[in-house]
Amino acid sequence: MSIFCCISEFIDVKIKYMRTLQELGEAVATTRRDLRLKQKDVAAQAGITPESLLRFERGQVSEFGSRKLLAVLAVLGMEIALVKTGMSGSLDELRRERGGA
Repeated sequence: MSIFCCISEFIDVKIKYMRTLQELGEAVATTRRDLRLKQKDVAAQAGITPESLLRFERGQVSEFGSRKLLAVLAVLGMEIALVKTGMSGSLDELRRERGGA
């Protein structure tokens, strides 16, 4: 069974689907900047080094541990949901299905 990560950002209720660690790092960087947080502050609160967060956000890591990831996401007010491949649709598709605007 294939799965991919969905990050839900509660800043303005965006849902972003990604399939790679690099895309995940980019989403974290974007959210951190949107929140106007510095890398060093997020890293300190998550209990990781600023260098580790920098490399993750830039897509310069081949792996990033789940504990590190969950700690960073918690600092940013984000969470991960796993969705079966092919089961996700766009927000517009969901609205059309439910008869919304």
